[in-house]
Amino acid sequence: MRSISILGATGSIGTSTLDLVRRSRDQWRVVALTANGNVGELARLAREFGAEVAVCADGTKLEALREALAGIGIDAAAGEGALVEAASRPADMTVAAIVGCAGLAPTMAAIAQGKTVALANKEALVSAGEVMTALVAKHGTTLLPMDSEHNAIFQCLAGSSHKDVRWITLTASGGPFRDWSLEQLQTATAAQAVKHPNWDMGAKISVDSATMFNKGLEFIEAYHLFPVGLDRLRIIVHPQSIVHSMVEYRDGSTLAQLGPSDMRVPIASCLAHPARMDTPLADTLDLAAIGELTFRAPDEVRFPATRLAREAARAGGGIPAVLNAANEVAVAAFLAGQIGFTRIAATVEAVLNRYAPAAPAALDEVLAVDAEARAVAAAVLAGG
Repeated sequence: MRSISILGATGSIGTSTLDLVRRSRDQWRVVALTANGNVGELARLAREFGAEVAVCADGTKLEALREALAGIGIDAAAGEGALVEAASRPADMTVAAIVGCAGLAPTMAAIAQGKTVALANKEALVSAGEVMTALVAKHGTTLLPMDSEHNAIFQCLAGSSHKDVRWITLTASGGPFRDWSLEQLQTATAAQAVKHPNWDMGAKISVDSATMFNKGLEFIEAYHLFPVGLDRLRIIVHPQSIVHSMVEYRDGSTLAQLGPSDMRVPIASCLAHPARMDTPLADTLDLAAIGELTFRAPDEVRFPATRLAREAARAGGGIPAVLNAANEVAVAAFLAGQIGFTRIAATVEAVLNRYAPAAPAALDEVLAVDAEARAVAAAVLAGG
């Protein structure tokens, strides 16, 4: 029996992970489950899986969580410090699925345990790439990519040397607005942006997909996960989301990982690594029914996010953390109805033009850059 902690247990990645764990209960012991503020669902899951501890990021929810777990021997805690403590508990695998930079400190705490971390929080690696990879090397941690694209690359690279790679190609669905004109994008609403045509995801990630910032962040993440150099990474739009990513080798061979648009596939790859496991998918991939697979170049005039991310990755240092923080602030403003869709990328670019910090060398410095970038983004949105 292996032990597992899930940071972000009530989100889409967390619930999909627990769905697989539920189907093989005799193979897993659940250590820690965390959530942002959904006390009822967190308590229900903690009871079902017999977690050792349940943690709510919202410190004001502690009493409600304690009441929900009273009398059954499950520890209840709340607040940022409690998240880090939960991530520090020994576990054979930690699934890092807290959305945004809020997941950075807990993810780093999990890495410091020197076990296996299945990374679904791309923002953590984007903001603290050099700091995080150095910590992975220091503790000998196994870092498994859980995002569908990076997991696909990981599978395509199995047994091969990075020096033999000619190209790593990240595929992008293009999101719900991929065929919209610039004029149409000006009027796009939050309700439209969160309706992804292929994937069932949370609001923030869905908006990132609509702007293509999701792919830009994944580009930076791939740079840190697969050290082949920025000049051998590229993005292609693939509306069907069947080919999840590709690796072309120097001999001309291209390996691609295909599968349905169901996150349980890459999650299962991580849970069973280096073996395979069954997944409860209703149908296998039926290429004849799909009929055709199409690909096209990204349009960085309508969707400048990938250009901004590529430039941030090339600049390095603290710039990717600025990009991520500014995007989180802008997306929150868009979801709140405070700005229009196209202003998300415009806000990020404005922040990048205003704030160029030195390269952070430790977690506290990354968090300081993140905080300052958020302040600059707020000033930009306020017109200051």
